[in-house]
Amino acid sequence: MAIFDTTLRDGTQTEGVSFSTEDKLEIALRLDHFGVDYIEGGWPGSNPKDAAFFEAASKLPLQNAKLVAFGSTRRAGIRAEEDPNLIALARSGAPAVAIFGKSWDRHVRNALKIPLPENLDLIADSVSFLKSRGLEVVYDAEHFFDGYKSDREYALSTLEAAAGGGADWLCLCDTNGGTLPSEVKDIMEVVRKRFSTPLGIHAHNDSELAVANSLTAVAGGATMVQGTVNGLGERCGNANLCSIIPNLVLKMGRELNVKDLRHLTALSEFVSETANIIADPKLPYVGKSAFAHKAGVHVSAIMKDERTYEHIEPTLVGNERRVLVSELAGTASILAKVKEFGIDTEKGSGKEIVNKLKELESEGYQFEGADASFELLVRRLRNGIKPPFRLEGFRIFVDVTENNMSSEASIKVVDNNGIMEHTAANGNGPVNALDRAVRKALERFYPELREVRLADYKVRVIDSKDATGAKVRVLIRSTDGHESWTTVGVSTNVIEASLIALLDSMEYKLLKARDGPA
Repeated sequence: MAIFDTTLRDGTQTEGVSFSTEDKLEIALRLDHFGVDYIEGGWPGSNPKDAAFFEAASKLPLQNAKLVAFGSTRRAGIRAEEDPNLIALARSGAPAVAIFGKSWDRHVRNALKIPLPENLDLIADSVSFLKSRGLEVVYDAEHFFDGYKSDREYALSTLEAAAGGGADWLCLCDTNGGTLPSEVKDIMEVVRKRFSTPLGIHAHNDSELAVANSLTAVAGGATMVQGTVNGLGERCGNANLCSIIPNLVLKMGRELNVKDLRHLTALSEFVSETANIIADPKLPYVGKSAFAHKAGVHVSAIMKDERTYEHIEPTLVGNERRVLVSELAGTASILAKVKEFGIDTEKGSGKEIVNKLKELESEGYQFEGADASFELLVRRLRNGIKPPFRLEGFRIFVDVTENNMSSEASIKVVDNNGIMEHTAANGNGPVNALDRAVRKALERFYPELREVRLADYKVRVIDSKDATGAKVRVLIRSTDGHESWTTVGVSTNVIEASLIALLDSMEYKLLKARDGPA
């Protein structure tokens, strides 16, 4: 069973995604380490960036994967030996190539505008030329399923042309993403009986069926699956290998060359970071929410038997179980979360935490995305801990000139020994100024806070019908360069809500500095 990754080619067609050459080289190394069989790097004859990638990639120390160059069949009216695209493929340095040809009579007539028999010559000549150069050839039968439904015999004849030219793989493409699994099943059965050449599947997700169609094709005899990490790709994306691979291994019992499935979530996160896109938390297997439990009944059950609400053990794919806390939480949810913090769950029933949680959430707080604030809440209730400092007061000044607006925050804080620090700081806005002033004041007492910086800041209006008098919820994510944590504040005043979250963030850092790494 072969995994063919096209993140570096089809994945780059995702709206808003553009990989540099260095990005592509780093992703290629991660894919190789993970154990994919083929890495499609791009179209060397189409642009300078892909040409530069193949030049650099030829020096990569790949241990598991074959590098694949992508291109099309020759142009009509010229010989394969004269076609610039095919020449670029042969010279790319990649040991394998994937070329696409037209399988749909509609495309041959309306896009290529050539007779149907001539298209068969294009396919056979192109495959034969590349095979004569000693390359492994994957033939991508573009729009195959649409072509089969339009003219069954012609679509099959395009596969015969590729097989006759010596193609090593015949990959059936659902390019428009509109085919149903039942159709894939029936068509795969026909193709499998007619051809001895190994078959592959390349599905797009326009009908939310790319993963289902890929797995159906495998069940029907395909031994190569093409897709991308996280389902990146044009329009609605390609088949998501982060779903396909664990399904093949854990659900269908297929043997893959993947070295360790526990690296899957890390691979998913790495590609998202490199692509500079926010990872979808609801991605199956690898998403942050894939094994997150919120309802109290669910948590109560998984505490007794994880399989009651989880189809696999999260660690199998490198993910983790998360217990969310909210007004829906029961005592079991709270105790499970408290246990995560390393707090003794035998000392209380958790009812006082549940009651406090529901009270705060009725005021607009939300703790499922603010674990640090929730841990502080629990420790205050359970351990009676007190903040290592208290706020005596603050002022915000805003200066407006013709071309500029600046803010100054003045703040007073007192440590547990009664020593006061009164300081001020400027910022490009009132919250920024307040953040700087708080840090400046507290660093005198707690120099470890110099490591902390703001990583993310979000404001959500809780009840918009109250207009400018509405409560707002502020979520702040902080980091010390090693770990990150999120805190929450709620108020009708955005500055006060921000200050609550900021002070929680500082207190949490000090708590972890005292107990160990945050």
